[in-house]
Amino acid sequence: MPPTPPTSGSTRSAAVLNALIRGFWSHPDKRLDAAERAEYAALVTDWAIADAAERRRGDVVKAA
Repeated sequence: MPPTPPTSGSTRSAAVLNALIRGFWSHPDKRLDAAERAEYAALVTDWAIADAAERRRGDVVKAA
């Protein structure tokens, strides 16, 4: 299971948060328990905040 994320306002990049989010889906049939769902939701929220901040700063590099 991925490490417990800090509360919203994380200083981690969107890419790091995305990797942590992907870690929850190690198997297509995996179901998350209540604690994992809460952790996943917090990561998704932090990712959205980080992604928006990076886009505002122009940190996002366009994919080739």
